[in-house]
Amino acid sequence: MIDRPLLLKFLHRSYQELYPETGFDHLRTTLNHYFTVDTPLWWVRTETEQVVGCLWLGNSVDQISGDRHSHIFLLYVMPEYRRQGLGSALMATAERYAKTKGDRQITLQVFTNNQTAQSFYQSLTYQPHAILMRKILP
Repeated sequence: MIDRPLLLKFLHRSYQELYPETGFDHLRTTLNHYFTVDTPLWWVRTETEQVVGCLWLGNSVDQISGDRHSHIFLLYVMPEYRRQGLGSALMATAERYAKTKGDRQITLQVFTNNQTAQSFYQSLTYQPHAILMRKILP
């Protein structure tokens, strides 16, 4: 499947922007585990067919209600194509798709140090719902 290597490339780009010192070799395993025919993927292409953005949508279960819902695994637009409405268009596509599946919510994870992404999602009326906490063990 041609989408798999390209999706892996975009996963790497996304994480390396925030954490350039990390290799992220584990992303191939993550992709192999979660990327299926049931997890839709949308690409943004330029007029010359260059891929400049993507959105990968999966499934999750709400830990409070037990309801299955859509979960955004990845939204990525190449830096030189940002602030042109591409991310908003991808999010609108995901929301329409989720509604056709009967979902009542979409979730996503955003890193606390990614203020740009947090502001973007909040501009689309996404709000924090839970806090992922961690402790680095010595």
